[in-house]
Amino acid sequence: MVDRIGAAQTMTDDAYPLTRRFLQGRSRDALDARERGVLEGLIQSVERFTEPVTILERGAVLDQSTILIEGTVARVIHEGGRRHIVALHVPGDFVDLHAFALKRLDHDVVSIGTVQVGYAPHAAIDEVLKSEPNLARMLWYSTLLDAAMHREWIMKLEHLSADGRLAHLIAELWQRLSFVDLAGESGFALPLTQQELADACGTTSIHMNRTVRKLREAGVVDISRGQVTVIDREELARIGAFDPAYLYGQGPLKLT
Repeated sequence: MVDRIGAAQTMTDDAYPLTRRFLQGRSRDALDARERGVLEGLIQSVERFTEPVTILERGAVLDQSTILIEGTVARVIHEGGRRHIVALHVPGDFVDLHAFALKRLDHDVVSIGTVQVGYAPHAAIDEVLKSEPNLARMLWYSTLLDAAMHREWIMKLEHLSADGRLAHLIAELWQRLSFVDLAGESGFALPLTQQELADACGTTSIHMNRTVRKLREAGVVDISRGQVTVIDREELARIGAFDPAYLYGQGPLKLT
């Protein structure tokens, strides 16, 4: 029965190719078919990038918000002569929905690998906020998920060593990609270089190289050629102090 329901849901969401992963695995079922159609209609243009590009530049005035349809994008801050990746996004994420209110970002948004994004004009979002209270609440909810992940990552950066930070990042991405059916039982595709992993974990490329090797030799996870293969899931979670509750999927914090 569960498999049939899941298959039916997938077939239904195929009607929304640009937004079908929005809140998938979390609370997408709180949106009915009409509301999903309204959400799909928000995306009025689509762009694809095959080379690294700054999609959104710090300080630029924005009149639209961006949803990630395919690929991986990063929020990036440059400071002290270094690049810091302060967040990673997976398909289905509204990358800069908060730009509706802020109009300018305090960071860049850059593509990693091949990426497809869609743009929702702020004028259209404004109409949704006025006329679609449930959908508006779900859009707000999605921005609060970003905040929950930021809080968790700040805590992990303070308390974990480099191998713990990497383990936590891998465990979180695996869970988030599983929500949107883009991860397997043993791992997922990861287009980040070791330098980008270092930028995300607050360390150097040389240290990250050692960390990747350490986790591989310990039989926990192998990261190579754009692919993550998890060897010991329980140990990965232990090293990364990973409890997925803050992701608001399955667990005590899930929105029902």
